[in-house]
Amino acid sequence: MEIAANIIGPLLEKAAAYGKTNIELSRLKSMDKLADISSTMFSRLLQVFMVSFFIFGLNIAIALWLGEILGKNYYGFFIIASFYAIAGIILFMVHPLIKARLNNSLIQQILN
Repeated sequence: MEIAANIIGPLLEKAAAYGKTNIELSRLKSMDKLADISSTMFSRLLQVFMVSFFIFGLNIAIALWLGEILGKNYYGFFIIASFYAIAGIILFMVHPLIKARLNNSLIQQILN
């Protein structure tokens, strides 16, 4: 009996240490994934912000240029607004496809 108690005691201590180490490893892995996803999202958001400013300025320039060609400035802005209305309708139609691809990408990034 005494031999069994001598074997079980250290075995339980090692099992408890393994459990604590496994929990710590899981915590560190989840922190790594969170940091990776957060940094990716922040850098992408910054890229979108910069590209948006560029496109905004380009749209104003194109609208003024088209307005100058057509004789009235507001004609150029109507053409640009119409283009974005059509693009918005197309994006609305393909939204489920975009959403599915983004979801799959996010899940893949979390699991890898």
